[in-house]
Amino acid sequence: MPRESLKSKAARTEQILQLLKEEFPDARCSLDYENPLQLLIATILSAQCTDARVNVVTEDLFKTYKSAADFADAPIGELEGAIRSTGFYRNKAKSIKGCCEALMEKYEGVVPDTMEELTPLAGVGRKTANVLLGNAFGKEEGVVVDTHVGRITKLLKLTNQGNPGKVEQDLVKIVPRDDWTLFSHLLIRHGRKTCVARRPDCQACRLAELCPSVKP
Repeated sequence: MPRESLKSKAARTEQILQLLKEEFPDARCSLDYENPLQLLIATILSAQCTDARVNVVTEDLFKTYKSAADFADAPIGELEGAIRSTGFYRNKAKSIKGCCEALMEKYEGVVPDTMEELTPLAGVGRKTANVLLGNAFGKEEGVVVDTHVGRITKLLKLTNQGNPGKVEQDLVKIVPRDDWTLFSHLLIRHGRKTCVARRPDCQACRLAELCPSVKP
């Protein structure tokens, strides 16, 4: 099979986007939050944990801790207990506390809105920064590459990379910038409904004609 050109891949990506937009018109971030700080904390908690579980935990968590100062001042053991059911709670509590201490020291408790300011914060890598910038601030700075996005874009032959950073580099070349944030939400919904990791339902997939990996 001849190698697909970047122009052809971009055109196919636009078709994929259109079909997914029709199927999931309400696609959005599935973490519950009311402000950038809440989304930051929820995203840190979402590592190796379902968004549904995170939403259960943060419903009470955000009633107790309402500001960066609250998280920064919280005893680490208390914070660990509050987030225990999200898994890896010791590391997550340490990250949340460290992150919020830095917010207090450098930004008066306000979550910054640039990649350069976000990524040095404890528990915040490029993926988390992309989540914050795209969803809380409406800034299209990159594509969030989670397990669904990495897996499905590889099946769609939009990338052949395994490293999330390299996958993102491929995707920003072919996904329209205005859709960078939405693209991830759409693929996540698609991955949960149809292109499930262990049992992809290729027969029911709206992307079947555009997917080189479709199973007969």
